[in-house]
Amino acid sequence: MSTGSAFDGLLDFVEKRMRMSHVYQPVMLITLLRSNGKASEREIAKALLGHDQSQIEYYEKVTRDMVGRVLRSHGIVERDKKTYELRYFDELSEENIRILVGACRRKLDEYIAKRGERIWKHREMNLEDISGTLRYEVLKAARFRCELCGISAEEKALQVDHIIPRKHGGSNDITNLQSLCYSCNAMKQHRDDTDFRQIRESYDRRAAGCLFCELPTERVVAENALAVAIRDQYPVTDLHMLVIPKRHVSDYFDLGTAELSACGRLLAEARSQLLRQDSTIAGFNTGTNSGTVAGQTVFHCHIHLIPRRHGDHGAPRGGVRHVIPVKGAYG
Repeated sequence: MSTGSAFDGLLDFVEKRMRMSHVYQPVMLITLLRSNGKASEREIAKALLGHDQSQIEYYEKVTRDMVGRVLRSHGIVERDKKTYELRYFDELSEENIRILVGACRRKLDEYIAKRGERIWKHREMNLEDISGTLRYEVLKAARFRCELCGISAEEKALQVDHIIPRKHGGSNDITNLQSLCYSCNAMKQHRDDTDFRQIRESYDRRAAGCLFCELPTERVVAENALAVAIRDQYPVTDLHMLVIPKRHVSDYFDLGTAELSACGRLLAEARSQLLRQDSTIAGFNTGTNSGTVAGQTVFHCHIHLIPRRHGDHGAPRGGVRHVIPVKGAYG
């Protein structure tokens, strides 16, 4: 291929055919173009890191709250707003600077030799443990936003976080994964002191004699690690379903984040399944009863998924408001 056609082909790809979900492709191409057409994975990774605003923000915080603060306390540096200055730098000769840089490098080498990989343990993200496909599904389910602060992937890089950390027995099941921006993930790792062993054990809690703790396996039509879906034994409409957390918990509002995620996924899966199964379904009512006064009769949390069809109710306007008949209609 001639130089001209190589140029034309690359330019056509960049301007017309490149489809981007992140900054990666153009950054890699720029690195290759500026490195005589060849670069190592580490060189490309460093270039990508230089464009990752979330990583820059993380190390700005490290500079401000950790290393900058320590060096200021020793009188080594001064800070003016966001700028740091080495005190008495103008008194140093070129030879002084060379010797000091060498001393710092030796100190760095000694520390790395002593501590090894433990230095970066706080930055491990278990990338090898989660496949690209699973990572994409988690981020897609979160609408490519942080599930804690709500920031978009376009504004800050997102990570897939284990709700129950791996070191506490958390699995790679999608119900134990959530989308977090790096800042929220870092804060969660440093500040969350929940005893996850108790949470993990609570997922196995069952109650003797409970209708939903002792479900026959043949009634289960779908399930994941923390929840099941069944057909309602007394359906309000045809194909009425229930989604039930496996843990014995009476109230929807006592469910944990992982259980809410698990139930939500089963509701979405069941809805898709019902729409494929019955083309007359035109809508759904979804809800749960919490407490006797709200009509709850089985005190193991369950969520109703009720298919709706045209003509199944004379005056459907108001939907779930009809739980109190005289209050259903409005406007």
